[in-house]
Amino acid sequence: MKLETERLIIQELTAKDASFFYNLVNDPDWLRFIGDRNVNSITDAKDYLTSKIIPCYEKFGFGFYIVKTKEGNYSIGTAGLIDREGMEHIEIGFALLPEYRGKGYAYEATKEIMKYASTELKIDPIVAITDLENIKSAKLLDRLGLRFDKNIQLPDFEKPSKLFIPKN
Repeated sequence: MKLETERLIIQELTAKDASFFYNLVNDPDWLRFIGDRNVNSITDAKDYLTSKIIPCYEKFGFGFYIVKTKEGNYSIGTAGLIDREGMEHIEIGFALLPEYRGKGYAYEATKEIMKYASTELKIDPIVAITDLENIKSAKLLDRLGLRFDKNIQLPDFEKPSKLFIPKN
């Protein structure tokens, strides 16, 4: 799977993305809002990718994708779809390295993935969750056409999450 927007390339993660992935999942905001994945080395990152992320492409036909800039081919974040235990519907998720936030990249990537999910994968509806304190992600979800519905407690989550559902 490979998607392109005006500024971005969105494609499947591979084991070669381990160094980038290590940096992303150890970003303080990732740890605060998404949680510690116990990825403490590049080897851990490679193992996480090959055991948890990459198998989703075959199992579900979708997953999380690496987001790269067309200009310079920089790996800037991930965005994608997840079939999470405890959730009734498929959800959209995203995370960017700090230096790429606030530039519209997350919106551009997630909007394209949601379009792909709807038209190609026939996934409807698409929902999302955020940490209770993640105001910036909540604003982005609103721009994507999702609205806050309620707080939920998911299995294996230490604290509740905000559930966002389509506005219509």
